[in-house]
Amino acid sequence: MKVMLMSGGNGKFASQIIKFNTEYKIHAPSRSEMDITDYKQITKWIENTKPDTFLHAAAFTRPMNKHEKYPLESINTNIVGTSNIAMACIQYGVKLVYISTDYVYPGTVGNYKEDDTLSPYPGNNDGVTKYGWSKLGGECAVRMQSDSLILRVCMCDHPFPHPRAAIDIKKSLMYNHEAAQIILKLLEETGVINIGGPPQTVYEFASQSNSDVGKIHTYEITDVKIAPDTTMNVDKMKRIIDHE
Repeated sequence: MKVMLMSGGNGKFASQIIKFNTEYKIHAPSRSEMDITDYKQITKWIENTKPDTFLHAAAFTRPMNKHEKYPLESINTNIVGTSNIAMACIQYGVKLVYISTDYVYPGTVGNYKEDDTLSPYPGNNDGVTKYGWSKLGGECAVRMQSDSLILRVCMCDHPFPHPRAAIDIKKSLMYNHEAAQIILKLLEETGVINIGGPPQTVYEFASQSNSDVGKIHTYEITDVKIAPDTTMNVDKMKRIIDHE
């Protein structure tokens, strides 16, 4: 059986990977067990588990405004931590799979393909942009490992975790249990693949599973700037899955 080492092992997404996995022996240390900002801890886990694949799911993420408040932690986890993992995977010859985000795209016109220009919205130093830049910084490091796969994923917890959802923000959302099942089918691929659902407003997505969710406009969200349309073209994902 193939072996996987997965960062962010105590997260909700990691639990879904473990739940739906059938092909890997998975080692999923928590942050306290494997601090990705400590290169020696990463290499120790690689030496002890001898993984075929390193699935990097750990990240400094929500709420989005904390990247504005705590940029040093964002850099340390999402850029330095990812760079540590990339260097370790190169050193030990391990396949690296990186969970990235739709926020690396400009977020203005939507239907982004994997080879489109990357420039997190709104192209300056305000608000949510810093999360996008931190994940894009991680992608730069991952690209240095030839045997790697970057997955730009748009997902959230199930059920929808917020009382209100935006009616004027479009995304390619899916739930993390759906994303996990797709990702497990793509681990042998390399390059970049968008992972997401059909384009729709966040409210349209949320209300399908929760009729009580309320509506909100972007002008009511004052602590971050949110891209109006990060929808992704997922034709590549569909083609690969259809050939499974």
